[in-house]
Amino acid sequence: MRNILRNIFIVAIIIVLVIAFSSSYTSFSIDNLAFVIAIGIDKGENNDNLKVSFQIGKPSSVSEGASTADESSIINSVETSSIYSAINLMNSYIGKELNLSHCKLIVFSEEIASRGISNEIYTLINDVQIRPSTNIIVSKTDAKYYIENSKPSIETLVTKYYEIFPNSSKYTGHTSNATISDFFNSLTCDTCQPYAILGGTISNNCGNYSSSDPLNAGNIKSNETSISGKRGSENIGLAVFRGDKLVGELTAMETICFSVIRNNVNGFLITIPDPEDDENYINLYLFPNGSTKKNVDIVNGSPYIYVNCKFSGRIYSMKKDSSYLNDSVLNEISETASKYMELQMKNYLYRTSKDFKSDVNGFAKSVLRKFVTLDDFEKYNWLANYENAFFSVNCDVSIKSGFLLTET
Repeated sequence: MRNILRNIFIVAIIIVLVIAFSSSYTSFSIDNLAFVIAIGIDKGENNDNLKVSFQIGKPSSVSEGASTADESSIINSVETSSIYSAINLMNSYIGKELNLSHCKLIVFSEEIASRGISNEIYTLINDVQIRPSTNIIVSKTDAKYYIENSKPSIETLVTKYYEIFPNSSKYTGHTSNATISDFFNSLTCDTCQPYAILGGTISNNCGNYSSSDPLNAGNIKSNETSISGKRGSENIGLAVFRGDKLVGELTAMETICFSVIRNNVNGFLITIPDPEDDENYINLYLFPNGSTKKNVDIVNGSPYIYVNCKFSGRIYSMKKDSSYLNDSVLNEISETASKYMELQMKNYLYRTSKDFKSDVNGFAKSVLRKFVTLDDFEKYNWLANYENAFFSVNCDVSIKSGFLLTET
């Protein structure tokens, strides 16, 4: 009897193992999957259609075996009425099933974003394979062209580059993480508006790192760039939405202001006039001191928004005979930097209000407590009244000379 029970137990174990591992031999085997690492969405030749491009990783791209970024992936496109029609057609074309679980980027062309992308966002967020951390990019060129030119110069794997490039926002402030989950949440709430990373290519000059006016060097705009290098794409600034439609773009300096208000930046560089020499400029690296304080009052029906932020900073550019270690000079630099940041922040805030009419910083969250019920807030129509907002900005900058040089 004991032997019979033992044999029954062994047979049961074998059956369980066979069932558990039988999927390894079905169509879900990794050999039968094609892993998508980026999706590009453009307008089709037929205006009602989408042109969807898939960047698919080659098997060698999951290891260090690929010697160049060109060898690590392929890009195929299909024009159809929807994203999932495109996926279905591409499955037939390549003979493998597309898998989106490793998708790092979703790129929309500027043209598509301007006419509204809610259908595409809802469709993608509804797919269990799409990760909430997937970044959204609005490209000033065709989405396919942007992906083709996203060739990392110091990374072997393009997937690794897609994963880490938004991290530069923490120490430059020139861009910001913009995930599909954040975009979807902004679409479905009444207190914030969506945004995306602004992308482009060197050839179409998205972003300027040089300017005839050094004070505007942080105001990186399209059509003014002097970057050169092997990599053909760049990500500078943010795309601002009102609802699901693209309404404008932020320069690098405006993106810094955006990140300061949202407490998303650890440090950034600015350029101000040298108090010792009117013809020269000095570079300062500023660090936010604590969180930016925000408050909103409603006065005669219009929002009055108060922003208070503090920074400590160091002088980056030094010269031999300067008096940057002198307390009075440091105080003058601090005062100039404070006024500069106040001006930049005010200009940015009024631009979001008057030009974009989009509360991309989510000030509505600070005004909710002014209303007794949610119905009262909805009747107030915050987004319509944000166009009439007034801003008061106070920036306090304290400069502590250079990083290594201190007065003794």
